[in-house]
Amino acid sequence: MKKRVIMITDGDLYALKAVEHVAKEIGGRCISQSWGNPSKMSGEELVSMILSTPYDPVLVMFDDCGYRGEGPGERAMREVCNHPDVEVLGAIAVASKTHLAEWTKVDVSIDRFGELSAYGVDKSGLPDMEFGRLDGDTVYILDELDIPFIVGVGDIGKMAGIDHAERGAPITRQAIELILERSGQHESEKGKGNTDQKENR
Repeated sequence: MKKRVIMITDGDLYALKAVEHVAKEIGGRCISQSWGNPSKMSGEELVSMILSTPYDPVLVMFDDCGYRGEGPGERAMREVCNHPDVEVLGAIAVASKTHLAEWTKVDVSIDRFGELSAYGVDKSGLPDMEFGRLDGDTVYILDELDIPFIVGVGDIGKMAGIDHAERGAPITRQAIELILERSGQHESEKGKGNTDQKENR
């Protein structure tokens, strides 16, 4: 059986804490070593970690930190997405104040108040003017990959403190649960998950 993966285009410390928290809550696994600004792990290394975990789904972070062109996060994302033993359920596209005008199409966005929208959102999680698209640092490659469902959100773990891990990272959790709902996966293993901090650090 293929390992089911959700990709997240952010990898700073705030994102790490938020994604780890949500992974534990839903019974999945966060590949904690995927954090970094920019990403430090190669696609091959990430696939090895993804395939070795017994939990499902697996949440993986990718970050280019504004790298011009295809950066390390996007290269790793391509390798993970194209691996024959990985099934990508969806991606969370994270908005940023990029000066490189990178953007991606999104199927839906979630603003920082938890409202769904056909428009994009900005880094603060506030509704944007662009219909069906979002600006960010590590997002343009999403249009080139075979990803069934893309959710746009503001800066994970932040959004004026609303998505902070100590508050349960509610926007991050909502985005992940929406992807799982659209994929047909239910939380039958809720409460059994953890992160890989001890095993892989």
